[in-house]
Order: sequence, then C-alpha cells, then structure tokens
Amino acid sequence: MVKVEIFDPAMCCSTGVCGPSIDPELTRVANAVYTLEKRGFDISRYNLANDPGAFADHEVINRILHDEGPDALPVTLVDGKQAAVGKYPSNEDFSKWFEVPAEELNEKRKVRLTLDINKK
Repeated sequence: MVKVEIFDPAMCCSTGVCGPSIDPELTRVANAVYTLEKRGFDISRYNLANDPGAFADHEVINRILHDEGPDALPVTLVDGKQAAVGKYPSNEDFSKWFEVPAEELNEKRKVRLTLDINKK
C-alpha cells in the first residue's frame, strides 16, 4: 500500500477556513485527505507549528529544510521519497498514487446534526 505524507508550513489549521479569508487550495487538500483517510488509505499531514517532531525526525524533510528553508514547504513524500516541494499535490496526483477516480476526491465533508425540538 502507498504511504503519502504531507508536511505543511506552520499555520493555525490545515483546513484553510480560518483567518481573514478562505484558502481554496488548503480546503481542496483537506477534503481530499479526509476522503482518502475515510477510505482507509495511508495518508498523513503534519503541521510545522503542531508537529515539529515529525519534521525533525524525518531525514528527507530535514535535508529539504536545511537546503531550502521553510519556504520549501509544503513537501509531499510518497513512500518516503520526495514527490512535491513548494506546492500541494493535485487531485490527479492523489488519484494516481491511490488508484481512485479524481472526482471522488472532490467530495465535501458531510456534517450530521440532530435537533430535538421537543426537548424542554
């Protein structure tokens, strides 16, 4: 099974919906990762602000950060090998790596709410 790891720059969240404006690229990646995780694929995301150990412990990421600095982020590894630097993978990339239709990665998260209007 393919293993994909995405190393994000330092940010408050990975969804792209916080701050003064929505980042559609972060939202797209968050949705794709969510869909792939839900289907049981081996995909992980690490945020430099929240998971500095993941960056420090990974030889490839350490080398990229040492050579190019934090502006090289995001970095994507596929099976431990550098696949993308300075940009997020496209849905077509995810599709190829995990052998799923790219259209399935556009699925929006569904949140179910239950309201009991009879409760006092």
